Amino acid sequence: MKKLIIAASLLLGGFFAQAQVKGAKHVILIGMDGFGAYCFPKVDNPHMKQMMKEGAWTLQARSVLPSSSAVNWASMVMGAGPEVHGYTEWNSKQPELPSRELDRYGLFPSIYTLLREQKPKAEIGVIYSWDGIGYLFPKAAINKELACHDNDSLATAAAVEYIKTKKPDFLFVHLDEPDGVGHNIGHNIQPYFDQVHKNDVLLGKMLQAVKDAGMWDDTIILLTADHGGIKTGHGGKTMEEMQIPWIIRGPGIQQNKEIKSSVVTYDTAATIAWIFGLKTPQVWTGRPVKEAFK
Repeated sequence: MKKLIIAASLLLGGFFAQAQVKGAKHVILIGMDGFGAYCFPKVDNPHMKQMMKEGAWTLQARSVLPSSSAVNWASMVMGAGPEVHGYTEWNSKQPELPSRELDRYGLFPSIYTLLREQKPKAEIGVIYSWDGIGYLFPKAAINKELACHDNDSLATAAAVEYIKTKKPDFLFVHLDEPDGVGHNIGHNIQPYFDQVHKNDVLLGKMLQAVKDAGMWDDTIILLTADHGGIKTGHGGKTMEEMQIPWIIRGPGIQQNKEIKSSVVTYDTAATIAWIFGLKTPQVWTGRPVKEAFK
């Protein structure tokens, strides 16, 4: 009987080490800074809307508070809110509160750490426009890191090249717009909508790269944001500042499915971990958005 139990345990262990979602070999997370969900009815963004038709989506996902940058980018990949990971300011470079738990790299456990520990051979990349992202992940766990210093076109070109040459298991691409336009000119006005259209063009280039790399049928692509905004600020408690798009498409994902359940930005990390079949730490509060899946 003991041998049977041990054999069953080994079998289950092997099962859970595999991807949870059949056919999913790669995940690409694309984050657009300051991208409020409120703008969707007003903008020309065909690639984003095509993703919605091909996948599952909600325009009522919420940021954590405060609804500002580093707090939410950290929450997105760390599976928990600022109360536990400790990053509390828009430009946090280290936790202002002690992280409730630390990983082997001395940071709060993130999706990068889980992947590196549980899938040691994984190809992992982070390509980002805002330099503040560089403080929010363990660089020793990453194969490819590139800071593009507020240049979204450069970040997109680098992502396209990386996708084609390395076919990463997990890639996070951060674009700094439309946040810059939102702060310098304003949210919910035509220049902001025009910038979202430009973001959509860049998104289209990354989607095409996935196709060109022969990865389209086994790649899950998730598009989201850190926060929205009103006037030229962010960090407040209005729905325009807090509601963000959350769009996912790829193998195992329902098509043209509006997600009705609650989605908070820390659920992004939990969903990616679930896709890869990773064990998540107790300190995470995020939950996988299973409603999106078939």
